[in-house]
Amino acid sequence: MENHKIRNRATLMLEDGTRYEAYHFGAPVSSSGEVVFNTAMTGYTESMTDPSYRGQILTYTYPIIGNYGIPSSSCKESIFEFYESDRIQVSGLILSYYSNRPYHWNMSLSLSDWLLKHGVPGLYGIDTRFIAKKLRKKGGSMLGKILMENEDLPFYDPNQDNLSEKVSIHEKITYGNGKYKILLVDFGLKNNILRCLLRRDCTVIRVPWDYDFTSEKYDGLVLSNGPGNPKIYEKPIHYIRIAMKEEQPIFGICLGNQLLGIAAGGDTYKLKYAHRSHNQPVILLKTGKSFITSQNHGFVLDAENLPKEWKIFFKNLNDDTCEGIIHDSKPFFSVQFHPEASSGPTDTEFLFDLFINSIVKSNK
Repeated sequence: MENHKIRNRATLMLEDGTRYEAYHFGAPVSSSGEVVFNTAMTGYTESMTDPSYRGQILTYTYPIIGNYGIPSSSCKESIFEFYESDRIQVSGLILSYYSNRPYHWNMSLSLSDWLLKHGVPGLYGIDTRFIAKKLRKKGGSMLGKILMENEDLPFYDPNQDNLSEKVSIHEKITYGNGKYKILLVDFGLKNNILRCLLRRDCTVIRVPWDYDFTSEKYDGLVLSNGPGNPKIYEKPIHYIRIAMKEEQPIFGICLGNQLLGIAAGGDTYKLKYAHRSHNQPVILLKTGKSFITSQNHGFVLDAENLPKEWKIFFKNLNDDTCEGIIHDSKPFFSVQFHPEASSGPTDTEFLFDLFINSIVKSNK
């Protein structure tokens, strides 16, 4: 159990040399990574286990985090019910106020004990909204490190690494026994993508990020979310280009959207203001209807150089950036946001139905 009386000091140091003194909780270890922020009010368990956050120190602007603790690690069909992967993926956690007396009917651990179990440090007692304003001026992120007393580490930039090597599975795994055979490429998969597909009568064959799927037989191809710079993933981009010569439907999510766009002839760039929240508004250009979406990305697809048969599917209503692309005649589409949510709004889960319907049409 936590000791609420002892409050040890630690430091957050950013790459511009600024230092912030704070209290630490969780694991008493130093850590280095890319400091990013999230404005969500709930869902810290899901965010912290999202492989897209691998190598990042997550800062929450919402002032009270930890009040409902951490749910149980129960599994259903070999998939964690409440976690988006099998471990905490963030390199550290920065909070304004840590709620150290949590309560929830499904709580199994406090947030601090969970961090301790996974060897991840946390800090609290920092003006996280001030940190968020600072990060926004630097493109939504800065390199930083959490330092325990009398310790130091070099700065670490996760965008220079192939992070999918660290978060993807290493061998093929099959889930379910449904009607539609889905090949799911795992670049850092969130579990709720699996859940959404299994609820739609699918057999899901999950393969590693660098798996050569070009000779596989499937009804539809899903390119998952994942961490890091999309231009690092040269091998899967090559496989996607081969897959695009066929007629099987393709559905890309987040990083999968960027990889599909690059394979189609587009490019990516790093956003000036990254999208990491539960309240990002997007518009479906075909209908003019708007949706609130969950997002977590620092890179975005530049669709201007795409071939003419590709169109922008969704746009972000805050900054007009591309939030998805769709092919004119082939059943290929992708989105930058998270239709599977978890956490966040489920307004766009219908895109999984659109994908299944494209499979049905292709099989006629």
